[in-house]
Amino acid sequence: MIDFKPITLENKELYQQYLLDGKERGCEYSFANLYLWGRQKATILHGHLVMFSQFNQRSVYPYPVGHDDKKTILDALIADAKERGIPCRITSLDEEGKQTLEALYPGKFHFHCDLGNFDYVYDINDLADLPGRKYQKKRNHCNHFRAEYPDYRVEPLSETNLSLVKDMVENWYREKLIENPQGDYLMEQTALAKAFRHFHALSLEGLILFAGNEVMAVTLGSRLSHDTFDVHFEKAKGDINGAYAIINQEFARYIRNKYPEIRFLDREEDMGIEGLRIAKQRYFPHHMQESYWAHLMEDDYEY
Repeated sequence: MIDFKPITLENKELYQQYLLDGKERGCEYSFANLYLWGRQKATILHGHLVMFSQFNQRSVYPYPVGHDDKKTILDALIADAKERGIPCRITSLDEEGKQTLEALYPGKFHFHCDLGNFDYVYDINDLADLPGRKYQKKRNHCNHFRAEYPDYRVEPLSETNLSLVKDMVENWYREKLIENPQGDYLMEQTALAKAFRHFHALSLEGLILFAGNEVMAVTLGSRLSHDTFDVHFEKAKGDINGAYAIINQEFARYIRNKYPEIRFLDREEDMGIEGLRIAKQRYFPHHMQESYWAHLMEDDYEY
């Protein structure tokens, strides 16, 4: 059985050597996300970063990260699942990984398109500049905000303003629970609080939108690869027209100016939520980062 260990901040430097190797991957391969969300375990084995996770109360193996022989490491994952007495579920496969798995184990795996976990990846210049007719409505939202709050400003998140953001975020969740008492916000709220606690250790970047002394919005992200930045959290006052549009645009500008090599912003998945899907589509993604599940047919497992 593979000796998976809980992911800790002490793992960051080692694991980042694999995660930041330049290959395009989904947001689940961000070290910050691995650390912040759920019960994630990992280890280095056969030249790969391999992970063992809990997703929707299922034990899963995200597709291993590394450049060495894939057959050896995949054989190890299959054997590990058998020893644990669980179905072998491999998640977060892109098209290349899917083809590799089928080539190495022809006819042995069933594949499932995980559409709700496709990442929306945007050209950073599109989000920073909102060019052309297709972004007219977004420009209108931004213009409305700027006319309503001509004194607005943005500041990088830091220890000096973090407490102001925490108050705004707590109010955001409180209002959401009043609107929808059955809403499942606890996991996200826990992850965001953890992100605030370990802001610097996780190499997170944040931006706050102010109107006067009032916090209107906040966003938080980290580098996903050499040319892609991942937006982990974005919160804004829902009753303020244009607050979400402004923090989105300003963060794109901030990252573009600070890191000229960044070409894309990954704004993560829609989780199958129709309203979130529509909102993300309205920003016209450059491409979608696909995601597939695979499971061994002999395990007789259904999604």
